[in-house]
Amino acid sequence: MSFQVFRQRWRKLLAAGAAALLTGAALAATTGTAAAAGTGPCDIYASGGTPCVAAHSTTRALFGAYGGSLYQVRRWSDGATANIGVLSAGGYANAAAQDSFCSGTYCTIVRIYDQTARHNDLTIAPGGGANPTADQGANAAALPVTAGGHKVYGVYISAGNGYRNNNTNGIATGSAPEGMYMVTEGTHTNDRCCFDYGNAETNNNDTGNGDMDAIYFGTLCWFSPCSGTAPKVMSDLENGLFAGGNGSNTANTGRGSAFVTAVTKNNGTSTYAIKDGDAQSGGLATRWNGSLPTQGGYQPMTKQGAIILGIGGDNSNGSVGSFFEGVMTSGYPSDATENAVQANIVSVGYTKSVPFPVNGATYRLTNLAAGKVLDAADCGTANGTAVRLWDNLNNACQQWRFTSVGANKWTITNVNAGKVLDAVNCGLALGTATNLWQSLGNKCQQWAVIPAGNGRYELVVENSGMVLDDQNCGTANGTKTQMWMWLNNTCQLWSFSS
Repeated sequence: MSFQVFRQRWRKLLAAGAAALLTGAALAATTGTAAAAGTGPCDIYASGGTPCVAAHSTTRALFGAYGGSLYQVRRWSDGATANIGVLSAGGYANAAAQDSFCSGTYCTIVRIYDQTARHNDLTIAPGGGANPTADQGANAAALPVTAGGHKVYGVYISAGNGYRNNNTNGIATGSAPEGMYMVTEGTHTNDRCCFDYGNAETNNNDTGNGDMDAIYFGTLCWFSPCSGTAPKVMSDLENGLFAGGNGSNTANTGRGSAFVTAVTKNNGTSTYAIKDGDAQSGGLATRWNGSLPTQGGYQPMTKQGAIILGIGGDNSNGSVGSFFEGVMTSGYPSDATENAVQANIVSVGYTKSVPFPVNGATYRLTNLAAGKVLDAADCGTANGTAVRLWDNLNNACQQWRFTSVGANKWTITNVNAGKVLDAVNCGLALGTATNLWQSLGNKCQQWAVIPAGNGRYELVVENSGMVLDDQNCGTANGTKTQMWMWLNNTCQLWSFSS
């Protein structure tokens, strides 16, 4: 029989045993043990009467019976594509298939398949009201992690990355209720708009209050006061990131764990809830469970039913974030169902890969397109010294020391000058220059080193989420370096050598 027919029959069996399955899942959540083999989050949601209408993951199957493709990658060298599936039905992604297909070149994630029968796949987002330029797909090798003891890849969102589907099937519209979750990272966030997953406008524009219902995760404080600096799960209901109530909610203290379960639900007329949890252990914390905002437009909601990932409803795409899995449901899930889903997520055992580079080591950085190294202009040592590309001179002006300042966050110090690589004036605009400056301990001088495969890396500055770029892909000595959104080209890739 076809896979879809098999899955339909499987769901009927699930429905017949719904009460028993939910009881078992809730027990797993209570005891902290893993959910039964062959049970995925969407099986648990279905057993609770709130089935998944969209299920996206690049790391694993979200139904116990799912054996199809998880995502699609496109190869830079020839434009060919390959679907990456699971090792076995209900299992984990076949990362080796991606590694083999992308060997000797680089790959971009161009489609994330919906594991339900509704075909709500996510593809690279078009332009919108906030940014008319189409987005870029994520670097497919950027986020290697371990899940279930297997190497898998998450979706690493830099500024300019984003996915969307404006022609969905079964996603809540108007005041219909829905729930959703995603697994993300608490260490890869910023305060720009908007790292979202969920329900958005179908025309790529901000069309008014209540037209969205998406999970936001990050440090942007929309409604002051906010509590602390930890990234927070909030509801993007359009024209506001709501930490609870009418927006400001200091009881929502956030969560900065390595992996975070972000959960929201919205009954469409009166109530919404926000929860978060450590995706590696423990249960969910309720940050809000009460009235929808009383400002005009939110009671009732006017959801439009598109799905977005990594961007706002109007294609606001300055955010950064990580995505491993997420679902959207039909109906308002119970607390017991969400607790059981959290227990299932914990059972996956998400862990991070060993970071590169070596803390305290020095390297020369060679731009792949130019074949030239990152250089302090004229061996300058003053604040404001320009950073450029130059032939390798084997001197200390072209050596850079990497010092860890957190989870894959580094200061990059020029060995000769003793000053750090800096985004000038903490700029957020495309084309922001780079220079050397004394260490200020801010995010404009903190860099993530992101693998692209084949021994090449992106360098992403933390404040803006943009990457270190060879200006205009120049090849001459003296070519400037700058900050730009990720464009999936070799002008933004760097190799490390001693």
